[in-house]
Amino acid sequence: MLPVPLLAAAAVAAAPAAFAGGGTRRWGRGRGEGQRADAQAAKDAAAAAFYELDTAQRELRISIETITAVDSSPAARKAGTDFAALGQRIDEVSHAYISAVDSHDIDREDLDSGAAARARADLTAAKDELLRVKAELERFGQGLGPLLAGAETQLARLAPAVERARQGLLAATQALDAVRETGLKADGLAARLAALSPELTRLNQGAGQHGVQETLRRAERVLQEAGAVRAEAEALPAKVAEIDKRLVSLRTRAQALTTRAAGVEPVLSELRRRYSAACWQDLQQVPEEAQRAVAQAEEKLAEARRARDEQRWPDALALLSTVRAVLSTTDESVSAAGDRLRRLDEVSFDHRGEVERTRFAIRDAQRLAMEGRSTPDPRHARPLDEAVERLERAVAGLEGRHPDWWHFLTETEAVRGVVAGVVQGIRGERGR
Repeated sequence: MLPVPLLAAAAVAAAPAAFAGGGTRRWGRGRGEGQRADAQAAKDAAAAAFYELDTAQRELRISIETITAVDSSPAARKAGTDFAALGQRIDEVSHAYISAVDSHDIDREDLDSGAAARARADLTAAKDELLRVKAELERFGQGLGPLLAGAETQLARLAPAVERARQGLLAATQALDAVRETGLKADGLAARLAALSPELTRLNQGAGQHGVQETLRRAERVLQEAGAVRAEAEALPAKVAEIDKRLVSLRTRAQALTTRAAGVEPVLSELRRRYSAACWQDLQQVPEEAQRAVAQAEEKLAEARRARDEQRWPDALALLSTVRAVLSTTDESVSAAGDRLRRLDEVSFDHRGEVERTRFAIRDAQRLAMEGRSTPDPRHARPLDEAVERLERAVAGLEGRHPDWWHFLTETEAVRGVVAGVVQGIRGERGR
């Protein structure tokens, strides 16, 4: 048998080893591919967690911005602060994730199993942190429910409120135009309406520039003021008609008062003839004062007429109120002289009715004070006893040739006033 060549023998001898070696290399490549796949899966999972956290943060940021734009309460401010703190935590875990991704190139050809394992471990840790922070973010978001609901309610009110304000301004403008078409100027109302123009501009700029709460408040103010302007514009024709009516009525009243004032002097003459000076001396100036008051009223009426013709409605109304007050005071003064004579005639003819009326009031109060008691309360007894004495003095004062009947009348009225006060006090204490 021929000897085998040395190289061929070496090849044959190496064949089993070569086979075995080839198998080892193929097994190693399979294990490396598995670890590379695990690292890639960890990378994909971390990327998904990163995306989910970023999405959740952006969605929650919208909620926080909604709350802080509407709500300035301590709870809303705390929510904003807490979200900012969570944002810092999110930045930290996001940075850790990006660093893990940048630190491992799992796509390179020479990636060994150790590098793949380290990549998988780092990326898995980054994913776990991302998920942990996302869970914190979700819990935080769940706690915002009441605040967010309130903020959304406010936002839902915004557009309708602004639209109502715009419509209110339009209605006020139309009402003012309708009044002007009748020949009335209404300059004051026009100025008030013009002052709302800047407010409308701010409303049109929106809540993004001025804030939701401020915009809602501005819309409410505009609506109220525009509504007031509209109401006053619509009422202006009737107000003018009322001014015209009062001008005529007060002029007639002033003329009538002039006639009545002329009759005071004869009444005073009768009082001076029949009664003592104490009964009429406080009325001596009534005719002269009435004449001056009527002259003043007529002057103010003329001013009111000019104000009406110039369409200065507030001035016209103020002047008419002054005229009415002057005439009312003068009317009382003029009536006082006639009333005085009538009352003095009645009491001087028979004063017993006045005395009995006053005594009846005292006795009625005394009976009430003694109800359910054996002795009266000094708080009630003292003023009632004094009232009796005061009445007796008033009656005694009528003795003489020229009694002061007016003093008698004022005293009996004063006594009845004191007695009425006692009765009211007793009933108040007893819950009647």
